[in-house]
Amino acid sequence: MSGLPEALAAEHAAIFGYGVVGSHLEKGERTAAAQAEAAHRARRDAAMLRITAANATPPPAAAAYELPFPVGNRDSAVKLALALEEGTARAWHQALATTTGADRKLALDALTDCAVRATRWRRLAGESPVTVAFPGASA
Repeated sequence: MSGLPEALAAEHAAIFGYGVVGSHLEKGERTAAAQAEAAHRARRDAAMLRITAANATPPPAAAAYELPFPVGNRDSAVKLALALEEGTARAWHQALATTTGADRKLALDALTDCAVRATRWRRLAGESPVTVAFPGASA
């Protein structure tokens, strides 16, 4: 179970962040943000269940989170969405090293999902390259 509490904390932060992201995107992009938020909610719930099943207490969500930079327009919202995916990818990547079995599968699936969403946000941001060699491995 080690690594799951940290990944859960990252999921809490991503859910909060997507609440900010969605309000600054163009109409068609809001769907992608809503889908990303739903995916993070599902991962949060799965991590909470696994932590609870191990007779541990899942870390609660904070009342608010400090954003890494101000978000006031579409470009900064896309940049935040990318930062959220990269941050959760790092947390799940770290969880891979300390999990086994079903917990490790959860971590790998989550890392993969984050990497795919990050690619989509990089494309929207106009970044190149849109993919990275080792998602979640960078600091």
